[in-house]
Amino acid sequence: QVQLVESGGGLVQAGGSLRLSCAASGRTFSSSAMAWFRQAPGKEREFVAVINWIVTNTVYADSVKGRFTISRDNAKNTVYLQMNSLKPEDTAVYYCAADRQFFRSLSSDHRRPNEYEYWGQGTQVTVSS
Repeated sequence: QVQLVESGGGLVQAGGSLRLSCAASGRTFSSSAMAWFRQAPGKEREFVAVINWIVTNTVYADSVKGRFTISRDNAKNTVYLQMNSLKPEDTAVYYCAADRQFFRSLSSDHRRPNEYEYWGQGTQVTVSS
């Protein structure tokens, strides 16, 4: 059974930091791009960041660029999202996701949720002002 399990969410004050983790099991994802998305109440799921399978390229949403860093450890089958300088507007449920294709170079397609086959259950991040 393939699973993605996020952890590391919580309540933090504006300006603070959190590190999210996404542990995969059931198969290796070392050949897949991995991404983070988020969804705030009443809003659509939005792209946050993606990292390619070979760990040479990353893409970020403009809203998080310079504050968030995506990384991965293929040996541990885990992807991370370091979030610094958090703002109240970052409050959302954060999801990790695995690309539905293998060995794919990053493109604008990776900003779309339907390009991902596996999803975690999400972890809540709440930033207070």
